[in-house]
Amino acid sequence: MLREFFILLISALVLGFSMVFLKSGFSISLLLFSFLSVFLVILINTIAKKIVGFYLDSEIETEFWNLKRYGFRKDQYLKKPFPLGIFLSLVIPILTFGKLIWMAVLVFDVKPKIYRAAKRHGLYSFSEMTESHIALIAASGIIANLFFSLLGYLIGYTYFSKINLFYAFFNMLPLSDLDGNKIFFGNIVLWYFLATITLIGLSYALFLI
Repeated sequence: MLREFFILLISALVLGFSMVFLKSGFSISLLLFSFLSVFLVILINTIAKKIVGFYLDSEIETEFWNLKRYGFRKDQYLKKPFPLGIFLSLVIPILTFGKLIWMAVLVFDVKPKIYRAAKRHGLYSFSEMTESHIALIAASGIIANLFFSLLGYLIGYTYFSKINLFYAFFNMLPLSDLDGNKIFFGNIVLWYFLATITLIGLSYALFLI
């Protein structure tokens, strides 16, 4: 649990820094405000997944999005995982002069609680997580971010609203181990629905807010 907290903390620090360090008027107070906002967004996403995971008799473990393979052969693995999400969140803002912030830095792993599941649902009836179960867990984080984005807009906290939308958008990308990939292959209808809602919200945020 403590390890996960530090992963969330580091991710929020990196993203918060990436969002403001190229902006005019950069200050420690602006950095702190950005960090706290991003940390809250990540925490909302993570807690939503853990809640749904709990009801699906599983444990959710949050990790950095790491690059582990460098080819298509089974033996082409890096000696040490490369923190691709953190790397992109630092490099892309520099290459785009702060115009684009990569926000997909975290992934999650699911571990089913076999003994607890056997007790509640019958022996081994729910001991393995299917792709549809994992999709529901991943989708819960996206839905939570979309909900709090709407809530932030309604109460006038537009910065928080935008961060939720951007975080949802990047994590909806069907790449590697990102949430979007889990949703896409677990429930493609759900992916299209959430992707549409996210794009509508993002378009509104970019052009009207």
